[in-house]
Amino acid sequence: MAAAAGAWLRGCAKLRRHIPAHLAPWRVSPCAFRSSKSELKPNVASDGLACAPLQTFTEEEAMLKDMVTKFAQERVAPFVQKMDENAKMEESIVQGLFEQGLMSIELGEEYGGTGASFFSIILAVEELAKVDPAVALVCELQNTLTNKLFTTYGTEEQKRTYLPRVSKDTLGSFCLSEAGSGSDAFSLKTRAEKKGDYYIINGSKMWISLAEDAGVFFVMANTDPSLGYRGITCFVVDRNTEGLQVGKKEDKLGIRACSTCPVTLDNVKVPESSILGQVGQGYKYAIGMLNTGRIGIAAQMLGLAQGCFDRTVPYTKERVQFGKSVFDFQGMQHQIAQVATQLEAARLLTYNAARLAEAGRPAIKEASMAKYFTAEVATLTTSKCIEWMGGVGFTKNFPIEKYYRDCKIGTIYEGTSNIQLSTIAKFLAQEY
Repeated sequence: MAAAAGAWLRGCAKLRRHIPAHLAPWRVSPCAFRSSKSELKPNVASDGLACAPLQTFTEEEAMLKDMVTKFAQERVAPFVQKMDENAKMEESIVQGLFEQGLMSIELGEEYGGTGASFFSIILAVEELAKVDPAVALVCELQNTLTNKLFTTYGTEEQKRTYLPRVSKDTLGSFCLSEAGSGSDAFSLKTRAEKKGDYYIINGSKMWISLAEDAGVFFVMANTDPSLGYRGITCFVVDRNTEGLQVGKKEDKLGIRACSTCPVTLDNVKVPESSILGQVGQGYKYAIGMLNTGRIGIAAQMLGLAQGCFDRTVPYTKERVQFGKSVFDFQGMQHQIAQVATQLEAARLLTYNAARLAEAGRPAIKEASMAKYFTAEVATLTTSKCIEWMGGVGFTKNFPIEKYYRDCKIGTIYEGTSNIQLSTIAKFLAQEY
């Protein structure tokens, strides 16, 4: 018996020697528990900083949040149904966004901005999206793309020329996508040919947000196709430039009040000074802006889902069936609790990505996670809310079906959900 036991133990020992180290029982892999790794926190005594819950706001952020909530309820809500039906943004709302400083939240006061935090942009977008995601998109794109492109890459002359305009009354529009380059954005065909001190731009763009009303366009064009994506350059083109034509806006499923149009560039002549940043660096600028913009879209999807949820739950408490409110059925309570938990998780992902970006720390993976997850949560929330509302949720008499239509774009623009997953996976591969 003892001999047999000894042989069995020797066999186990041999087997263990052939097991890969990272699969060895109870052995901690050097790559394991990366999520548990911590970084040194700022010295509280010297920096005056302390770790606080993600939903802790500065006084300025709290004031802005309250102001936007009031603006959305008083100035936006009365027009939401009409704007959706007519697929047209109410001019007074855009004017109000400018007047309230919501189109230049992070811009310095020297350019007409409010000089607030990046996180304030996220709060503003979230609050606007609770009432109308289309209005939230106008605010989000102006702050995270238009303003940020000028402040990050613009020359002093470009900043002096354009920043006072985009903080006061001028919308910007980012022209990247084309018929043959969606997710594969850098395969774009728009060409910019150098002619002395000028460039001649030819090409066409598709799915360009805010194009119908924009006063300035950021056009991505290739100055040297032989270099591939390394030839892509960003040009600042004014709307009244000869040869730039905005086509008929798309008749969309959702976000209908915010225009999406094709843009054609036919021998558009622009001076060399219209180049934003450096020649051949446009692809880097696009990547950088979209990474930040994804946090803004996450805030839009979060606000959309929360707004839909907030309008639906009270109805379930008022609607009586079988002698008690719909909310009082345990099956309903469990569904509502599940969605509420998903919403809270989406909010924390979004706020964390925003705080990281604001602090200047890497946040590409976190931004992709936030955008991917909030789009999924918005899809779940709006679908469940229609079910909880029953027949009335399926009608246009209530805004629930609009939230359902509006949320779909969250899985598509500024990087599809699959692109987000690929980005996340790339970072995970590097980490492990």
